[in-house]
Amino acid sequence: MQQDTIQQFGTAPDGSPVWRVRLENGGTTVWVMSWGASVQDFRIAGVAEAMVLGSPDFTPYLDEMIYFGAVVGRVANRIAGGRAVLDGRVLALDRNEAGRTTLHGGSHGTGQANWRFDGHDATSCALSIRLPDGLDGFPGTLDLTARYSLDDEGALTLSLDAQTDAPTFCNFAPHSYWTLGAADGLTDHRLRVAAETYLPTDAAEIPLGVQAPVAGTRFDFRSQRAVMAAGDAPLNHNLCLPGTPALRPVCWLSHGEVTLEIATDAIGLQLYDGVHINTGALRTHTGQPYRPHAGLAIEPQAWPDAPNQPDFPPITLRPGARWTQVSRYAVTRRPGSDQERTKP
Repeated sequence: MQQDTIQQFGTAPDGSPVWRVRLENGGTTVWVMSWGASVQDFRIAGVAEAMVLGSPDFTPYLDEMIYFGAVVGRVANRIAGGRAVLDGRVLALDRNEAGRTTLHGGSHGTGQANWRFDGHDATSCALSIRLPDGLDGFPGTLDLTARYSLDDEGALTLSLDAQTDAPTFCNFAPHSYWTLGAADGLTDHRLRVAAETYLPTDAAEIPLGVQAPVAGTRFDFRSQRAVMAAGDAPLNHNLCLPGTPALRPVCWLSHGEVTLEIATDAIGLQLYDGVHINTGALRTHTGQPYRPHAGLAIEPQAWPDAPNQPDFPPITLRPGARWTQVSRYAVTRRPGSDQERTKP
């Protein structure tokens, strides 16, 4: 292995080194860093720009780029009021979002922690983290592993595996912001998602507890259409994926000659249009600030606020059981289209 396939990328707040590893195969190059087990960069042959939002520096990931590319949890998305009941016990969780909700597992979730690299080679790497009992109010010591691998077609697969020593909640999600036309943000991006229903939310972005048909709504992506159009409401909602949990293609994002296909075995797909993104003077992959709608967060996961929603699929993990999730990201380029983005 070449020496530069692993590099120190920065220093975590606790003084530990943050590493990043380069994976290459099938014309795709991906950098994975230990902070958040994050996809720090993702590029394909023949295209100059990164496919994900990020920075060539580490410090932005502690600031305005929090969660960019990270694996978030112990419970991704939101838990209403920072409160949930588990086996008759009321849990008081860290309310790290405006003092109201628990977001992405609280202030010490996996997206804001330095994982350990357990091994890596030219095409794959494995990371792990242990969440102690009581962290941000969640019971149980939970061990989580993440394995990234690039196949010969250049597609990146993320496999997650978790176990616990006591009953707890478990719902992790990858949180990359995707843009296939970086200079324009989400302008001219088109999206298709295989979902017939979505979860309406209240003003705090908490699901109302029912599924609603996407037909005739802003959330109808059954046929490919613009991610954003004039008059569209903000997009930060869970789309309910059909079928039994199995790895299957569920989402297609395209811009010009570039297409991202996502397959997952998750039951939900959170879409967030990045309306609050503003990186100011921080360095980015493009060299220009990221502004609102710079990228689309596409997050395979279980349904939000499941512990407080009796009609939602449960997210309880018990000792002796394993929680797993697999997602595959294939970015391909169709040469000769009317929007050439290669280097001269």
